[in-house]
Amino acid sequence: MIVAETREQLAVARAGARGAVAVVMTMGALHEGHAELLRAARAEADTVLLTIFVNPLQFAPGEDFERYPRTVEADLAIAERAGVDIAFTPTPEIMYPQGAPAVRVDPGPAGNELEGASRPGFFHGVLTVVNKLFQLTRPDVAYFGEKDYQQLGMIRAMVRDFDLPIVVRGVPTVREPDGLALSSRNRYLAPAERQAALVLSRALTKAARSEDPVAVGIAEFATEPEVKLDYFVLTDPMLGPAPAHGPGRLLTAAWVGGTRLIDNIAVDLP
Repeated sequence: MIVAETREQLAVARAGARGAVAVVMTMGALHEGHAELLRAARAEADTVLLTIFVNPLQFAPGEDFERYPRTVEADLAIAERAGVDIAFTPTPEIMYPQGAPAVRVDPGPAGNELEGASRPGFFHGVLTVVNKLFQLTRPDVAYFGEKDYQQLGMIRAMVRDFDLPIVVRGVPTVREPDGLALSSRNRYLAPAERQAALVLSRALTKAARSEDPVAVGIAEFATEPEVKLDYFVLTDPMLGPAPAHGPGRLLTAAWVGGTRLIDNIAVDLP
């Protein structure tokens, strides 16, 4: 596995890549969910390229940028076991050599909804760094987890609207045996908070089986007073208005202590 820390090292490694190139973009602190993305990429592509970069643009003041877990050595060990060919591990100075970029990707009105409403500017930061990494890695296919479902939809929209020659694959959420969606932020949770956090997946599961999913989901959150619900919504699979029947998506976000978690699930309304 080649580890590239600079743009120049990445360019040399990318020039030597063979066949179809897949990229998996992460902020590090890799877990089994990331490993599943890498396995999916390895199964399809000739060359697998992993990026590890904690992107300051997508953190608002007061969020957890400084304490976000950084475990590069352990991440590279996971990457090598998963068959990664190239790992790109830039610093903010490498990614943004002129400082914070003056020109950023505008996510449009959808970028102000759900995560965008709770975290203003979040999708400007996400799409800007993803677009930059697309330019630097030049992949044929890119893999993103469905746990960040709105983010996946925004990246697909950017690829479509910018005519980028990249196929975007979504990979289903990986969960713990008790249902908790894997997330790098789970490591913030104290044992009692970890137990309380199960309300996210529990509410989604119960709501998906009901005739009034939003009401059922919100009611389930009310049974867990230690968790502060941010939103619990029903949309169509493309994050448009909630359907009267047929396929839909339930999305939720909540604070568990000082940790904000998100989750979602597919639903088929009768």
